[in-house]
Amino acid sequence: MPTSKRKWYPGASYHVTARGNHREVIFRDNEDFAYYLTLIKETLKYYFNEKYEIISFCLMDNHVHLLIKTGEKPLGEFIGRINSKYAKYYNEKYDCVGHLFQDRYFSELIESDAQMIETSRYIHLNPVRAKMTEKPESYKWSSYSMYIGNQREYLICSGLVLSFFSDRDSYRKYVEAGIAPGV
Repeated sequence: MPTSKRKWYPGASYHVTARGNHREVIFRDNEDFAYYLTLIKETLKYYFNEKYEIISFCLMDNHVHLLIKTGEKPLGEFIGRINSKYAKYYNEKYDCVGHLFQDRYFSELIESDAQMIETSRYIHLNPVRAKMTEKPESYKWSSYSMYIGNQREYLICSGLVLSFFSDRDSYRKYVEAGIAPGV
């Protein structure tokens, strides 16, 4: 059965997820996480004229979350380049064969400002909800520390999401209000 065509228009934003095949780990060490981020950086440069923007990200052990704004072209080539290069790297490094990722990536079209900021919060709270850390700023492979000003911003364009808040601390309070008691 053919895959369905994704809804797209110039400037559309998406919440993209890519999960390891059989929900298996796709990042075994810090070098793997860092290499995936390097691929994002290289792909942004490669498609510079297409004007893609990474709004926020979180790399988990067995999946990836990206909030991404497209430019002049649909998302497929951009994400396909990152994931295929990463799969090749992973398979060579760990002497594996076959698919690293489960199916093609999933993408959800962001249709409102409220959905945009809620998706950013969801992405940044992912490590907390997975009980990998108690505080989102403690998780190294997320853009959250950049959003709240604890780390120099790179790869991301936080301005769109932060424009809905008076300052970075207001965004921090919004995100952390989403942490359920006892988590």
